[in-house]
Amino acid sequence: MDQQVQIVSRNETWPPLPLAEWQDTYATLHRWTQIVGKVRLAQAPMLNQWWQVPLYVTTRGLTTSPIPYGDISFEIGFDFLAHELRVQTSNDAVRTLVLAPRSVADFYREFMAVLRALGLEIKIWPMPVEVPDPIPFEQDDKHHSYVPEQARRFWLVLKQADRVLQQFRCGFIGKCSPVHFFWGSFDLAVTRFSGRSAPPHPGGIPHMADWVTRLAYSHEVSSCGFWPGGGPVPEPVFYAYAYPEPDGFKNFPVRPQAAHYSNDMHEFLLPYEAVRRAGDPDAIIRDFAQSTYEAAADRGGWDRHALEYAASDGTGKSE
Repeated sequence: MDQQVQIVSRNETWPPLPLAEWQDTYATLHRWTQIVGKVRLAQAPMLNQWWQVPLYVTTRGLTTSPIPYGDISFEIGFDFLAHELRVQTSNDAVRTLVLAPRSVADFYREFMAVLRALGLEIKIWPMPVEVPDPIPFEQDDKHHSYVPEQARRFWLVLKQADRVLQQFRCGFIGKCSPVHFFWGSFDLAVTRFSGRSAPPHPGGIPHMADWVTRLAYSHEVSSCGFWPGGGPVPEPVFYAYAYPEPDGFKNFPVRPQAAHYSNDMHEFLLPYEAVRRAGDPDAIIRDFAQSTYEAAADRGGWDRHALEYAASDGTGKSE
């Protein structure tokens, strides 16, 4: 009985998330988050590396955080427990939209109507980015799947990954991003900066202007995060990369043993399944994040003495 309870508990904390089982919900939800994210993009003041754009993990789903609108603010949140989208303003007005099987076009129309009902007149560019074969939101009847349990499991993974990446972030005193959920690429990421500028990024990301990418990668970075997979990666993974990628980066002995370098992605990948089956998933993720950072920092000649705490166990606590 105790063993059964332990298995159930582990499955709830780090639930299975096979891409093939939920890719239809994934595709629809990806576009829904882009619609919401583009509202934040339209209203929030510009920050370095597009930090005004992402969403953030909450105790119930994902949020935009407060967005300015004249002399008030508003916030949009996905609730993957009640399965609703909630829009609330600082003058105590609230509207909700049910998350259920519906087309992207239907979601777009109702969501924009909700904004107007709250007095929020906002225009966005109604075209998805970073996806193959983009369809304008108002015309997209192709993507219409939403299985609540699949969305909930995805959020559970994000919640755990966010928690561990927040711990990893604490060991660095140089410039470091918050833990962001980027709705364009549909991944969770935390990024450390060396403090030096980087060569212009070559661009080439599908359906995204090269100048956008060049601004995002204006300075040297080491980035680590979680992605549910897609394209050449048929499974959810933790990933890590450096830009620019220094000589010897791909051959650096990163940890754990299950991690490998992908020549297709130019990133280190750690299968999520290896994490969820590990005896200590938190330690596995922290080890991966730390060793891939070391690959970028050591091979890239970062001033680690100036950028890190003198003694840290990877959680921000002194040893």
